[in-house]
Amino acid sequence: MDNTLTETDKSPWTFSLSVKAGVLALQGAVEEHLDAFDLAFRMVGVEGSTVEVRTASQLDSVDLLAMPGGESTTISRLIDKNSLRAPLRRRWNDGMPMLGTCAGAIMLAKEGDGQVTKTGTRLLGFLDARIDRNAFGRQRESFERTLAIDGYDEPFPGIFIRAPAIVRVWGACKPMAMLDGAIVMVRQGNVLATAFHPELSGDARIHAEVVRMAVKSVVCGDMKRNAKQPGHRPASKGIKGR
Repeated sequence: MDNTLTETDKSPWTFSLSVKAGVLALQGAVEEHLDAFDLAFRMVGVEGSTVEVRTASQLDSVDLLAMPGGESTTISRLIDKNSLRAPLRRRWNDGMPMLGTCAGAIMLAKEGDGQVTKTGTRLLGFLDARIDRNAFGRQRESFERTLAIDGYDEPFPGIFIRAPAIVRVWGACKPMAMLDGAIVMVRQGNVLATAFHPELSGDARIHAEVVRMAVKSVVCGDMKRNAKQPGHRPASKGIKGR
């Protein structure tokens, strides 16, 4: 399995490139996500660093964000307590890559089930999707299954813990993996969401995909900023800048 950048992923320009990955550190498997991003940096072949995100200033400092699992009602309340709802929407509007796992995926959806309504959970609404909490059962019914993910050459080890299911998508939201007729992974633009826990699997391919999104965003951002500088002239395509 080759997880390094392809020639089409690499920029033809010369940059000092470093990617900073953030993990929303309000609840859930924060350390496991940080470790997965450290592995993903090596897989992709870029320099990177990780940081726990609890404040708007920390959020502004990162190039991508993972939202771990936990309990979606609690996460929703902590997002508001930490004044992160508006900054999260602003970074999403700016196109920052995001990954939501399990309860993090619930938070990213536009619609939830009756439990979401009953508990007053305020979803972020970044994905054109409806998601049902605990669709695969309670914690004692947790399980592992290999998944076929669209665009991945080899199966992915899916770890499901009190897992939700994505029951409907529309608009630009596209299914990437299914299990027993239910959608368990989606992508919409620069946002990925999984009903399972890739950070617990030891397989960093999903985290590497988010890092690749960030690499492209950082490179494009650098190109735009450099193009605005007086006298700037980029190197010709296919030729490294000197």
